[in-house]
Order: sequence, then C-alpha cells, then structure tokens
Amino acid sequence: MSKGIALRLEGVEKTYQKGGRSISVLRALDVEIGAGEAVAIVGPSGCGKSTLLHLLGTLDKPSAGNIFYDDVSHLGIDASVLDSIRNRTIGFVFQFHHLLPEQSALGNVAMPLLIRGLRRTEAYPQAQVMLERVGLGERLTHRPGELSGGEQQRVAIARALVTNPGLILADEPTGNLDPATAADVFDAFLELNSSLGSTLVVVTHSLDLASRFPRCFKVVEGRLEEN
Repeated sequence: MSKGIALRLEGVEKTYQKGGRSISVLRALDVEIGAGEAVAIVGPSGCGKSTLLHLLGTLDKPSAGNIFYDDVSHLGIDASVLDSIRNRTIGFVFQFHHLLPEQSALGNVAMPLLIRGLRRTEAYPQAQVMLERVGLGERLTHRPGELSGGEQQRVAIARALVTNPGLILADEPTGNLDPATAADVFDAFLELNSSLGSTLVVVTHSLDLASRFPRCFKVVEGRLEEN
C-alpha cells in the first residue's frame, strides 16, 4: 500500500506575462490536502485548474508562495533532482492517454518500471497485477488500437499507478469519454485511492463526477472555494 503524500499550499499564486500585461491565474491559495485523500477540482475551461495541477506536479513553479509535500518544499531544488523525485513519487493521468501504439497494454504499463531499470521479468508481472486491478486482466496483449476509449484510459491509470506513487494527479481524465464510461473510470480511481492509499487530485469539468469525491474545490476568479 502506498503512503499518500500530504500537500500544503501557502500563499500560492501564478501569473503570466502576455503582451506586456501581467495576467493573474491563481491567487493566494492556502489549502491543505491530507495524505491519502481524494480531492476533485472543478471550474470552467481556462479558470486555472490545469495550471494548479501542473504546480502540484512540479511541472511548473508558482510565481509566489510555496507548496509543501509532507512538509518539504521542492522549490529551489536542482532540476535533475526534481525530475527524479517527480518520477518516483507522482503519477500523472491526462485527458489524452499518450499510450505507445505499437506496445501491448502490458508493455505500456511496464514502461515506467523498465525506465527505472527493472528487468522485463520483474516489470511485466507487476504491470499485469495493476492491469488486473483496473479490470483489464483479459486484455493484456491488446494494443491501444484494439481497446475502447475507456479501456485505454484504464491502461493509462494502471501505468500511472504501477510505480506506487504517493500522489496521483489526473487532468480531465474522462474528457473524451461518454458519461457511463466516465463514471466507471472515476469509480476505478476512487477504488484504487481507497485500496492503495495514494493521495488523489482530479481536475474535471463535470460537477456530477466531482460530487463522488469526499472533497471538492471550485476555482473561482483564481481562488479555491471548497464545496
């Protein structure tokens, strides 16, 4: 079982420069997310949801404030060290799953482990276990083109979780799926969050899907309001 990462945002802001103007996207965010919690973030397109997720995933840095992971800040850390921390502790799932088309479901899920240096004989059994956990035990040898949209997204979820990350970040992971399939994928997220113990933060435009989560924040004028 993973040890979830506790998150704390203190005075986090994000601004961009465009055409000589400063555009404020996120403003003075002060939020705590406990280890192992499942949190949804909602709001209209362009409100800053994805920007926030990128900050939490250390893919971008705040313009002001600080983010703590288990009370440790990653600001100022050397880029190569930060890359290593990110690869070891954070799992990403995006709207577009970015699966390798020539690889089987098993090969796609095993890839992060192979990149870490594990042998196939070690990586593939772990990948199979994770695919079975997301309900794809019968589809191990199928390539992405032979899978439905929902199945492809489950492969992406398994790939994100196979390294047992402490933090899972998902950006509109069901944006391309029909409502029934989207609901199934969200159920899979919540079941895995409960059974694996990883902290889960999901960005979605769907209020119905977000309502399944124990905690939900809405981005309003660059600030977070808890529903």
